[in-house]
Amino acid sequence: MRKSILKISALGLMLSFASVFGQEKTDTLAVKNALNAVKTEEGVKTVTTSSKEDNNRNVMLNAANNTSPRDVNIGLPSTVGGITILENDLPAVYFFWPELPNKTWRQSVGLEKTGLLKMDQLANTMGDLGFAVNSYSQTGTKDFKLKGKLTTSTFGWLQGDVNASGPISKNGWTYTVGAFANFDPSTYKLGFARNVDETKIFRAGITKYFNDDKGKISILYKYADSYSITNYAVFQYGENGKVTELDNFRIGRDSYIVNDGKMKMKDILSGETYWANMAGNDNRNTSHNIDIFGNYLLNNGWNFKFSTRAHFATAKSSNIIPLSIFNAGASAGYTIASTGQPYSGAVGTQLAMHTPATPITNIAGRFSLNKQLGSHNVTFGVLEQYYNIDKFTSNRSFFFQTVEPQPQRLIGPTTDADGFYNYNAGGEFHSGTENKLSVYGTDEWKVSDNFNLSYGLHLRNHIIDGEYSLTPRTVGFNFTNENQFNQINQSFFQIAGSLNATYNISKNFGVIANFLYTEENRRLESYSQAFEPNTNKIKSPLGALGVFWNTDYIQLISQATYLKKNNNLNRYNLVNPANTTQAQNVTVYYDIQTIGWTTDFVVKPFKGFNLHYLLTLQNPVYKKFNFNAFGTAYDYNDNNVLGVAKVLMEIDPSYTVDKWRFWASFRYFSKQYANLTNALYFAPRWETFGGVSYTVNKNINVGATVINFLNQRGASGTINGAELITDASPYYGKLLTGTYIMPLTGQFSVSFNF
Repeated sequence: MRKSILKISALGLMLSFASVFGQEKTDTLAVKNALNAVKTEEGVKTVTTSSKEDNNRNVMLNAANNTSPRDVNIGLPSTVGGITILENDLPAVYFFWPELPNKTWRQSVGLEKTGLLKMDQLANTMGDLGFAVNSYSQTGTKDFKLKGKLTTSTFGWLQGDVNASGPISKNGWTYTVGAFANFDPSTYKLGFARNVDETKIFRAGITKYFNDDKGKISILYKYADSYSITNYAVFQYGENGKVTELDNFRIGRDSYIVNDGKMKMKDILSGETYWANMAGNDNRNTSHNIDIFGNYLLNNGWNFKFSTRAHFATAKSSNIIPLSIFNAGASAGYTIASTGQPYSGAVGTQLAMHTPATPITNIAGRFSLNKQLGSHNVTFGVLEQYYNIDKFTSNRSFFFQTVEPQPQRLIGPTTDADGFYNYNAGGEFHSGTENKLSVYGTDEWKVSDNFNLSYGLHLRNHIIDGEYSLTPRTVGFNFTNENQFNQINQSFFQIAGSLNATYNISKNFGVIANFLYTEENRRLESYSQAFEPNTNKIKSPLGALGVFWNTDYIQLISQATYLKKNNNLNRYNLVNPANTTQAQNVTVYYDIQTIGWTTDFVVKPFKGFNLHYLLTLQNPVYKKFNFNAFGTAYDYNDNNVLGVAKVLMEIDPSYTVDKWRFWASFRYFSKQYANLTNALYFAPRWETFGGVSYTVNKNINVGATVINFLNQRGASGTINGAELITDASPYYGKLLTGTYIMPLTGQFSVSFNF
């Protein structure tokens, strides 16, 4: 029996490559789509950005779900964790696994403002590569304020969000309190629960305003309780990268999650077997957050800014990932687990992963001094991040299910009596601490009326102290004695920074040049499998050169960008093209290089109308990508990176008249390669959004949003097991599973602000 193993990995929805460098200064581009306190999801007001944040990217419009921001593409493969989320200048979570950021953070009226931190600022202040959502909690206010939002959708989504703040006494003491509750069934029906996402966040705090406008200090407590589930769809793969919807499975409308939501596991530490659920307590993350932050203006004119956090979480995680689909005949020996009825037809192979209750502690603090010194705006800071995770495990098993909406679990000739097999093959374990201590400095220097220069440097010491195991995770594995664990003691010194220059040749025209550099090494999570990771430095230099042109009617930026990242790590499950029954695991270290050209403009041809357009052309390719498998040497140098589109486009028109605002957003992604040889790919696709909002009065706004109003279908990601395939034709007509954009969905909201 031949198995056609086809898989699309979960890939974050992308925006544009390195376009942030088009807005390094306020005068380089007048921007729109501000993500701030006055933002509504139906529409956002045009504001002028600061040099610290880029508000020209609506990262909150996620076409995949309602729970988290979209990913922002910088020409590198997307990570599971997606975009970095900061709250009060500190990461919402230290590391995204097993505690994903959306388990403790949501876009909410409980946030005073939200924006997109640019890549150079993230490099300078955090020492990391990429973009970040930068948000600040609502603090106490001197006057009473009440704001909220109620949201629903055509599929029964219910979200309530409210925050109240006001004075406690006349000597500067104030309060804030808020609640966020999300009950989202998404667009499909599970067989075991109503909601795909249930999240509750409660906030309370006090703020003290210092006399003479010297600043303020806030103490805030936040409690979060959340679980979420990821669905996949079944497609048919065809020529030219097209995917076709099946007659008996609607993309985005049907669930491919086993109908009872249960998985049988073997604890990798104790060896005991147990059952876990996709919903409820077995997949729930709870956290307690205490933030103390604020600022104080010193007598010498320096502004002292501080933010500290104690974060205590208990993370549990349940995930089911489709691996393959094959056909089983009547004599293959498969029966439906719940009824014992014989089964023949399409069979889906599923990987089940469960992380039992795992304590996580994160203590972090940022302290900085800022002052305008003549033509220099300088900042010096210290950042401390301590992280402890106690005995993280990822217990694993495999099972078969029918290929249909709300599939039924199958018992097969290789499974146990409950339908599971291969317990803990590839199971994970690590435990210990990470500590990052950084010092950094930045300077925004107005050299002359025409020349602006900004630069920063971030120095970091990264220590890893913990334990891991090199014992192979064979079928049925569990740890049996202390001799199976090894100690980790690593210390790394890392450098990051940026240099950005803007020069006005004339009043409206000028040139920009940018350079950014970051370093990192492996993290504690890199030790979770049974091999010693390569801890050599991962270096990421980025350079850009471009021009800008501003008038009263158009603001334009166009530039070329170069980015490289070395020492990437990936593990592949390779299938021998000459004998598909042979499989081999290969660990590959490789580099990625990408060259891109981005053009971004905002045009305002007449009153009330605004059009934003962004075009990115990029060519991300592999470098130093060589390995041996099945006695053959393979060389994938200069092949295109998987899952990253070479052409990205965004078109955002909006029109405001009287109390009405009409808007739309169109995102285009060119074909994305789905295997390492680039023989397989997915066809181009569009993501579309549109909406209208109406301001009833100064306190109330109502709005409607339509997601995917063109009702597009498409897929993105990779095809597992096809890394060595050079001929796509054997895959035509095969079934595969993957992620997708939401089907046509209407959302409605009422916002109030008193």
